[in-house]
Amino acid sequence: MLRALRNHNYRLWATADLISVTGTWMQVLGLNWVVLEMTGSATSLGVSVLLSTLPAMLLGPWAGSLADRFPPRRLVLAAESTHLALALVLAYVVWQGLPLGAVYALTAASGLIGTFGGPALGRFASQVVPREDLGNALAWNSIVNSVGRVLGMSLAGVLVTAAGQPVLFLINAASFLAVIGTINVMRTREFHPLEVSAPEQAGVRAGLGYLRGRRPLLILFALGFVLSALGRNYQVTMAAMAEGPLGAGAAGYGVLSSVFAVGTVLGGLVTARIRELTMPVLLGAAAVTSVLQALSGYLPGLLGFAALILPIAAGAVLIDTAKSTRLQLDAAEGMRGRMLAIQGTVAAGAGAVGAPLLGWLCERLGPSQALLVAGLVTLAATALAAAASRAPRPMPERPLALPAAAAAGGS
Repeated sequence: MLRALRNHNYRLWATADLISVTGTWMQVLGLNWVVLEMTGSATSLGVSVLLSTLPAMLLGPWAGSLADRFPPRRLVLAAESTHLALALVLAYVVWQGLPLGAVYALTAASGLIGTFGGPALGRFASQVVPREDLGNALAWNSIVNSVGRVLGMSLAGVLVTAAGQPVLFLINAASFLAVIGTINVMRTREFHPLEVSAPEQAGVRAGLGYLRGRRPLLILFALGFVLSALGRNYQVTMAAMAEGPLGAGAAGYGVLSSVFAVGTVLGGLVTARIRELTMPVLLGAAAVTSVLQALSGYLPGLLGFAALILPIAAGAVLIDTAKSTRLQLDAAEGMRGRMLAIQGTVAAGAGAVGAPLLGWLCERLGPSQALLVAGLVTLAATALAAAASRAPRPMPERPLALPAAAAAGGS
């Protein structure tokens, strides 16, 4: 369970990641509050969220191509330094009460930097642990993200009243300093080298051509899209259930959100105990969570619904971690950045499609029936993915020949 934590560099990275995630969620809450205070409009808040995610949907493959071409350490340091500067500027803009357009511009810029930094972060994380510990490291990353989210939103809720939103952005800026400092004190001799793409194989077209011939990766992306769109947008369905059949209102929604957060931590702990995150593990978790989702709307009362939310949240972490592990281990090292970027694009597209679709289903069918339909669809998608995984391949796949280049510690 603690395999990844035996690595010195990963212990440093996990600590810095916890600080960074906490600061990020403090900024998210503070930014949402700023937009609502300035406009009083939920639509304006939606525009802010859209601006932060749009770069990933439009530019993800190009970001992945960049991550595959250059040493990830260099890209991560550049992205973290730029995030630090943007957080400082955002604090100044809010402190001075500058127009909403300036806030929107900084939100879009932060999303753009996150889009290009994300694949490099994924590749860099796989350098701080050996290949056999990658799945365990990703499980611990899920735990860190869940704990950081709870800490960040809790601290932000206190500080936003006591000190104002600019302080949240300043704290987030300081969290990037922790990441930059940690990368610079890591033991470069203990990095695990990764191949980088040759110039002729580094483009988006080469990445898409590589993906076209890899059925396991195509199955991961297709299943991931369905699961993320209809099985992962619980913020929508929990709100609809709390307001509708459960009659629990905002307080009930808060309870369900807390239960979901606890479930994600438990899911990370369970996932960390699994030595090998294989495709059957992923499919099994997807099938179980799909069944639980289909049944969840029909259990009586808030406690009954919450009792299924807990394992559903845990299953979601297991699914996401297994999917990311298989994606990184089954893809050629020189293609990982592009595959991670495509995964981000798929996730962003699934969120953009799934949230309004689930909202429409809740309004037309009712929340309980919407959960039933969504659960049955994700169960069917899981069955199709299992059948496709077992189907014989028409011809053997030729391995991608990439030059070995020591990306570790490159600058």
